Amino acid sequence: MNILIRRRGYWVALIMVVLAFILMACDSNKVAQQEASPTLPTADVSPGEVNKHFGTLPKVAENPNNPATPAKVALGKALYFDPRLSKSGFISCNSCHNLATGGVDSLPTSVGHRWQLGPRNAPTVLNVALHATQFWDGRAADVEEQAGKPILNPAEMASTEDLVLERLRSIPDYVAQFQQAFPEEGNPLTYPNVAKAIAAFERTLMTPSRFDRFLGGDSQALSGEEKAGLKKFVETGCVSCHNGVAAGGNSFQKFGVVRTPEGLQDPGRVEVTKDEKDRFVFKVPSLRNIALTAPYFHDGKVWALEEAVQIMADVQLGKKLSLEEVASIVKFLETLDGEPPLQVTLPALPPSTATTSQPAFD
Repeated sequence: MNILIRRRGYWVALIMVVLAFILMACDSNKVAQQEASPTLPTADVSPGEVNKHFGTLPKVAENPNNPATPAKVALGKALYFDPRLSKSGFISCNSCHNLATGGVDSLPTSVGHRWQLGPRNAPTVLNVALHATQFWDGRAADVEEQAGKPILNPAEMASTEDLVLERLRSIPDYVAQFQQAFPEEGNPLTYPNVAKAIAAFERTLMTPSRFDRFLGGDSQALSGEEKAGLKKFVETGCVSCHNGVAAGGNSFQKFGVVRTPEGLQDPGRVEVTKDEKDRFVFKVPSLRNIALTAPYFHDGKVWALEEAVQIMADVQLGKKLSLEEVASIVKFLETLDGEPPLQVTLPALPPSTATTSQPAFD
């Protein structure tokens, strides 16, 4: 009997020790969570105080030289989702700029023809028509010029103009859609018009958010914490580059104004301009939908928005932000996400009805 009592006491003591360790671990976890999630400050900022830095989104980013007519937008939408524009027949514009995931593919760099990895992170296509130039190095003036380049890039869709036109001309529905989209032209099914149609569709991909309502005069559209984050964003100096309607996308800046980031290898815009002053210079990305479009930077090496904010404050502005300051700025950045996230239904792509070139994998 004494032996049983001693054994029972041993197990009770062991259980008590285990429970004590569990409780200690829970307390430690609570402390860690409190340290990682500081109490955010609040503020009362009026729309008039920040309107000078930003601008509300238009419904369509119109281009007078390429009007976004309903017929052209419908055609561009079909082409955007159609993998038959690629050499292999498997890659579409939406493959790298997926409208279901914030207009990006959520990869550091995109996968192209024959599993080739691109050299830079694919930026979001949402609101991109508002940018002053296209691509990280600004080598395209607008979305009309940009839209046709990935289709012909050997590392992306790897097609040719002749192959694209051969396939589209073999599909009666596409022939009819080009005639409707470009009624003033005698031969509307051309490669420049392929790019114009896709660009017209992209010009409709605007994602207004609560921040736009705030800029429009609704001071209650943002919470006190979000207004505090906006105030910190402006005071820190982030707004010096991330401004305008897209909160970026309208200027070029050197990555590493104060300090060169570790591991920076991409020469940047110098490859386009051949001007050594443009080494490590990139287009300032838009912050619209930024919380949805990780990973970040031209190389896609940073996955946490908080880390991206810390890095930019450090290497661009020479400022070391506290966890509380970073969390506050991120709280504001989340108001730039479209509300609700853009909803785009998949188009019914025109069926192939004639024999044409088969997808190629070489």
